[in-house]
Amino acid sequence: MARKRKTDGRTPRRALWFRTLIGITACGAAVGGLAAYRTLSDDTAAERPVTMEEASRLALSRLNLYQASPVAVTLTATEGGGVVVRVKGVVDYRNHRAVGSYQVTGAAGSSGGSGPAAGQLDHGLIVWDTGGLGLAPAPEGDNRPPWKQAEHIPRSGWSARSYTTDPLDAGLQLLIGLGADRPDNPLLLAQSGARWLEHERIDGRGYDRFAGPRAQGATPSAGPDGGRSPLTYWVDGDGGLRRVTMRMSGLGTPTTVEFFGRDGRAKLPEAPWATG
Repeated sequence: MARKRKTDGRTPRRALWFRTLIGITACGAAVGGLAAYRTLSDDTAAERPVTMEEASRLALSRLNLYQASPVAVTLTATEGGGVVVRVKGVVDYRNHRAVGSYQVTGAAGSSGGSGPAAGQLDHGLIVWDTGGLGLAPAPEGDNRPPWKQAEHIPRSGWSARSYTTDPLDAGLQLLIGLGADRPDNPLLLAQSGARWLEHERIDGRGYDRFAGPRAQGATPSAGPDGGRSPLTYWVDGDGGLRRVTMRMSGLGTPTTVEFFGRDGRAKLPEAPWATG
């Protein structure tokens, strides 16, 4: 994985974790709750603004994530040049911490000519919070969940860095900021340009797909997407968030986050954040 670097032991306390979020995470936090359950007649309806009744339930999705913590997630980011990074892990929205495993795959030449003809280029463990991320090698022969493996790696064993603007980092920041301890304001969601797009089924369950509220200052009908938000949400009738995609300039494939509900077994490790 690109741009890894080791901490040198001289950084200030808790320097493993940086405190500043880039704008895309703030955007994700602002638009985190988008959900609705459509009637059968809406399945073939044209794209339209959300109704106030929909917005009232859409606003619950961030709170639902928070209450379900720790939540099992998968993030898939296309980095360009045929390289794909996939992160599987759990997020605790109460503590704004997450842990998982990552795998980098790509075709010949994607890793500077030193990788295999196709397949896995890199893999390991990853932890992240609101300000940065850390990477560590996965222990050989350890088949336990990543959150158990990470507990046995000391703070000094993690390569830490602040976030960049690449698709993986933007996705991690969006992901960690989606949960909240209160619902969004449904009136603001409706007034900010949230739109119902269509009804879909994922794994046999019905979801409504929504374009998120537009960024502040965005002009409707401007640009190739009509001024639409780069964030799209799939939400069920109970306000449960199933998927979020984020389009990024210059990339044809959006970064995708999938949610799989509460993982009651998971316990996030303290070791990566330890200050002693």
